Amino acid sequence: MSVDPMAYETQFFGFTPQTCMLRVYIAFQDYLFEMMLVVEGVMLKKLDGIPGCKISPSQIRKCTEKFLLFMKEHFDKLFAKMEEVLLQLVLNIPKNVLLPEDRVQEQYPYSKEEFQALQDELQQLQQQCRAEAALEQALRAELEEQKAVKAELEKILQCFDGLENICREQGAGNFKESFALLTQSSKKLQDVLKDVEEKSKKMKQHDQLM
Repeated sequence: MSVDPMAYETQFFGFTPQTCMLRVYIAFQDYLFEMMLVVEGVMLKKLDGIPGCKISPSQIRKCTEKFLLFMKEHFDKLFAKMEEVLLQLVLNIPKNVLLPEDRVQEQYPYSKEEFQALQDELQQLQQQCRAEAALEQALRAELEEQKAVKAELEKILQCFDGLENICREQGAGNFKESFALLTQSSKKLQDVLKDVEEKSKKMKQHDQLM
């Protein structure tokens, strides 16, 4: 059998020519074996009908096997020649023939270096796409967070607007001035509370010493 991979022929036919020839060889060989069994069966029937025949079935089997070996040797020689002819003239694509799916390579030829450069560029573009996708996801997450913060700020503004309306209804004047005054008063109260706590601690310490 031929050892040539015949890759272009495999691309065109969808199977390797060597595989095709092997199947043809096996089919012919099986047919030869079946034919010899039929011949042997016919001989046994004919000899069985002859009175006083001294040829036994085992002798017929030995003769059949010898004849089969003789036929197989000649068949192998003939098949080798047939295989050579078929692989060269029937299952072979000439070097000057280009398959339709490969004509684009003839129109746009490129070298290995150019192909490698295209592969590198493609890899860089893929990395950029992945980076842009990650950035887009981060921006979307940040936008969602900004929306949440905006909603909270709107709630606070609504609360301030409500307090300002209450101050106006109670005649407290400007809400900002009232809020500043309230902040100062709260700070004073915190200072007084701190002073009271310190005095309380001192009194407790004094009582413990007494």
